[in-house]
Amino acid sequence: MSRIKLGCQLYTLRDYIQTYEDCEETFKYLKSIDINVVQISGIGPIPAEKVAYLIQKYDMDVCCTHTSFDRMLTDIDSVMKEHKIMGIDTLGIGSMPDRYRENSESVKQFIKDASEVGRIMHENGLHFAYHNHSFEFHTLDNGKRLYDMLIEETNPDYFGFIADTYWFQYGGVNPSEYIRKIKDRMKVCHFKDYKVDNTGKPMFAEIGTGNLNLDDIYRACKDSNVQYIVIEQDTCEIDPRESMAISYKNLCRIADNNE
Repeated sequence: MSRIKLGCQLYTLRDYIQTYEDCEETFKYLKSIDINVVQISGIGPIPAEKVAYLIQKYDMDVCCTHTSFDRMLTDIDSVMKEHKIMGIDTLGIGSMPDRYRENSESVKQFIKDASEVGRIMHENGLHFAYHNHSFEFHTLDNGKRLYDMLIEETNPDYFGFIADTYWFQYGGVNPSEYIRKIKDRMKVCHFKDYKVDNTGKPMFAEIGTGNLNLDDIYRACKDSNVQYIVIEQDTCEIDPRESMAISYKNLCRIADNNE
């Protein structure tokens, strides 16, 4: 396969993309540190046409978005139209709404609802993808992990994944193992490093500064035909823009070592 494309999950820079003017400055900054791949998430109420203009002006390759699942359920035509205006073919959700997390039956309802959304998207040339946190690795009343149900009980044509390395680790599973479980079902992977403070509390870390084996995880992404890896850090101890620059430099080094 061709080299994995590397970039930025804009949620990390969400404070700097709330207006059209700030979004343009952020795109300028990303170009200045050689990033031209982004995932759109956490962006302010900017019309799709204006976002599309900035994408074209700064030659950004937008790999996917995070979009409200409830909007997908209630206004799917508008959601698909907006994404087609922006030239984006993969629509992710950040997590399933709380109402679906209670037990195995509520998860089955989520699978049914998400699969119908995914079917409609598939018929319109788009793709649905699910981003995990850690709760998906709790054991349900049927003895299964929620995430395993999502893998086993969904149609790959209608239901894809956006893996998050930090939340795999936080959830107590091996990130590389689970990335390989969803081989050929994931276009985009979120790279996010993991460390603990002096009290043992888990914390987010810039890529290459935590304790995840990101070299092995990168190789798992290659083996699983992942097309994009984007850096996401939910909270940063330094300016998120500086954090992104550090992470991107280190991610490029990891990629070079494992291609």
